Amino acid sequence: MGVDITFLLYNHMFMEQIGYISSHVNLDAVFHALADGTRRAILSRLVEGEASVKEISEPFDISQPAVSKHLKVLERAGLIERGIDEQRRPAKLKAENMIAAVNWLADFRPKWGTSFRQLDDLLIEMKQENE
Repeated sequence: MGVDITFLLYNHMFMEQIGYISSHVNLDAVFHALADGTRRAILSRLVEGEASVKEISEPFDISQPAVSKHLKVLERAGLIERGIDEQRRPAKLKAENMIAAVNWLADFRPKWGTSFRQLDDLLIEMKQENE
């Protein structure tokens, strides 16, 4: 079961416009959380659905306390939320802050295209000069 990011982005923008959700996001915390490969893998696991620390730690070669620390970073960044279900605290994805990070990066996409075209032109020019 995959997540349709286009739908999530549209839904988020609509809810933000009508004032249902706040646009205030700590992007530094989001990008810090996403900078670690283990945390990105945990987020990928949570796309499948909520999971306990034990369930999340199974494929990793790290302890459950280490996974808990990663979950705290993800929770502080607003990328997951943790519930209480008897004795376990299942984690689940929280899309709003991820969408804010995607939107922030999307603003740079046109600039990347221009920079890559300029680099291509420069490389072609340098190659022609060497021939």
